[in-house]
Amino acid sequence: MGKKVKTVGALLGGAAIGAGLGLLFAPKTGKETRAELKEKMDELTKKAKEIDADDIKEYVVRKTEEIEASIKDLDKEKVLKIAKKKAGEIQESASKLVEYVKEKGEPVLQEAAKSVREKAIVATKAVLAKLEEEK
Repeated sequence: MGKKVKTVGALLGGAAIGAGLGLLFAPKTGKETRAELKEKMDELTKKAKEIDADDIKEYVVRKTEEIEASIKDLDKEKVLKIAKKKAGEIQESASKLVEYVKEKGEPVLQEAAKSVREKAIVATKAVLAKLEEEK
């Protein structure tokens, strides 16, 4: 594979990833975003198939399919499940921090640790509520 072919392949692959990320973080509904992304991925695949260099076509088609599969895998239920698990871990860590400073008998740190735990609980609940709402 020549240097020019690799460069074009990398450019097209980067464009696909950039387009995908741009659409994912756009302020639209998930359904609209996924539909636009699917459209862009199909468009890129079609354009890649029109290119003469087989290795570029293969690379772009393969990367586009990988990105599309990853996006399908990134559904709200999975994100929510991961977020709930992470929220539990954060709250558990904050509680362990409070217990640790309590055992050490540091009143100044106890109050600060309790504040951290309370803010962690509020923050994780807010994130989970937002995810539940969008679901």
